[in-house]
Amino acid sequence: MSSHRPFGLPAAVAAVLLLLSATGCSSTDAKASIPVPSPPAAEATLCQALAKALPETVAGLERNDPEPDSELTAGWGDAAIVLRCGVPRPEKMTDPQTQGVSVDGVRWMLEQREGDGPRFTSVYRETYIEVSLDERYAHDIGPLVDLAAPVKKAVPCALEPECD
Repeated sequence: MSSHRPFGLPAAVAAVLLLLSATGCSSTDAKASIPVPSPPAAEATLCQALAKALPETVAGLERNDPEPDSELTAGWGDAAIVLRCGVPRPEKMTDPQTQGVSVDGVRWMLEQREGDGPRFTSVYRETYIEVSLDERYAHDIGPLVDLAAPVKKAVPCALEPECD
């Protein structure tokens, strides 16, 4: 006579408990973690002014700043749009083949990233502002429209008349 244990029921219960515990540990409100720039004091002051001027929504996405909390970074959506102010000058800016766009009086250098959306870095401003977009914005500069006015207001042009 063989002994038969009902493994199916405990396994199913274990699977449900495992699923519930994993779901309980994950959060849809989790914030992205990004490196915070460390610009010189004068540039940090410009970034603080920009932080106060940034909109609550960009491209229809609500503001959801990344971790760690800083006036030098901002985000919208679930890290779909991330702004960092006071970043170092990108090496690609010296490449004459680098592409750029101008959006409402703010010029941006475009970098296409493998497996992700584009990254834009402001040019001709008194500090560099980087805007990274996820793959949803692979061919869309729309979020830059919502950011142009605050950038123009808070971060002066460093090379007139190039900013117009």
